[in-house]
Amino acid sequence: MTKIGTKATGSVAQAGPERAPLRQLELSEEERSKDAFFVQIAEIAEAMIARHGRDFAIGAFVLSAKFIAEGKPLINRNNEAGETVSSVKPV
Repeated sequence: MTKIGTKATGSVAQAGPERAPLRQLELSEEERSKDAFFVQIAEIAEAMIARHGRDFAIGAFVLSAKFIAEGKPLINRNNEAGETVSSVKPV
């Protein structure tokens, strides 16, 4: 999924007369940032699958996507008294 290590630097080779030249690409800062988030998501998904199974991981990501689409907060950072609370539940 990632494009790490590539940017337009010139012709490399052509497979045939009708093909455009192949070019190496270098990622922008935004693309590198997005790739880093994909790595984090993958690591979280693997941990969720290992601990709770594929169905749980899929459900959690689908529910997260739904909340994002609806503009709902993903975690509650304050309790009723307005104090900051941990978003991590004890095991």
